[in-house]
Amino acid sequence: MSPEVGADRTVVFRLSAPQAQFVRVNGSDMPVLAAGRGASGSIAAGQMTKGENGVWSVTLGPIDPGAYRYNFNVDGVTVIDPRNSSISESNTNVWSLVYVPGSDVMDTKQVPHGAVAAVTYYSSALSKFRRMHVYTPPGYEAGGSQKYPIFYLLHGAGDCDEAWTSVGRAGFIFDNLIAAKKIKPMVVVMPAGHTNTATPAGAPLDDFARDFLTDVMPYAEKNYRVMTDRAHRAIAGLSMGGSQTLNVAFHRLEQFAYIGVFSSGATLGGGRGAAPAPGSTAPAAAPGPTAWETAHLADLDNQSLKKGTKLVWLSTGVTDGLMPNTRNTVEMLKKHGFAPVFKESPGGHTWINWRNYLAEFAALLFQ
Repeated sequence: MSPEVGADRTVVFRLSAPQAQFVRVNGSDMPVLAAGRGASGSIAAGQMTKGENGVWSVTLGPIDPGAYRYNFNVDGVTVIDPRNSSISESNTNVWSLVYVPGSDVMDTKQVPHGAVAAVTYYSSALSKFRRMHVYTPPGYEAGGSQKYPIFYLLHGAGDCDEAWTSVGRAGFIFDNLIAAKKIKPMVVVMPAGHTNTATPAGAPLDDFARDFLTDVMPYAEKNYRVMTDRAHRAIAGLSMGGSQTLNVAFHRLEQFAYIGVFSSGATLGGGRGAAPAPGSTAPAAAPGPTAWETAHLADLDNQSLKKGTKLVWLSTGVTDGLMPNTRNTVEMLKKHGFAPVFKESPGGHTWINWRNYLAEFAALLFQ
């Protein structure tokens, strides 16, 4: 059996590999692996030992509740766990997935459950078929003419459109929050952030934004019973998806009342303030707008659009390397008259944070 999750939240990983010389378990976001110790504290974290029956094993933990990706390194070759049917897709890889229960927000509970569908659509912007995942809330199928708010949820650079519902546990998070009456039922659209195309130089919108605005939004809002006014439309994303969120939202701010940015910020770069002449004692001119600000200035400085913006919410972990970008984005938004909510959390650039951010942000939507 592998993995075997104990009541004490330790996890035993096993792999039958009689001819192997070295086996190690590698994990994504699993703090016990990053800390460098196994459960006994006597072996390097992840390094497995071989039993007389040719089965390698290691016990890790206790591990905090949550979903974790992992794989095995067998004599230098990375493989998934052949005894585990739970997997999670990323951008260029497949991971095995283990869930450690004990979370009030993420556990699978005896509550009404919604559905997650993998939806294929044709992108006219990119001239190819694409995939998105869509969550519909409990009762949607029997809801008759009832319409729901819509929330677009974007993934990060290492992931794909499946990630929010596997390692991100988004469907279970929404099920539990709806059952607890902490959020309103909503349709959640999770598109693919990678286009595998090169945006032409000087194009006003990158290829993801063109696909999103030309095809993803029209498809979702035509084929699902959703409200299409600004007050009932939200967008958020993590890391790369956070930058994409800001790029789209501040290009079409009249369409989004709620904006969430997880562990990310706008791609600001440097300002264009004039430097003093060589030898001059005069101070440098105040930095001018960045290229990102210039491209989005019409929305950033539109007073009527500001009034309809109900929430701009950002959160990043204190050890996340993107924290400076987040802070700079917060200050840039303030400079243009917005009142962003900014929260620093413990931890870094991990799914441990992003699942928590999703639950906290979702509870603020459509109130």
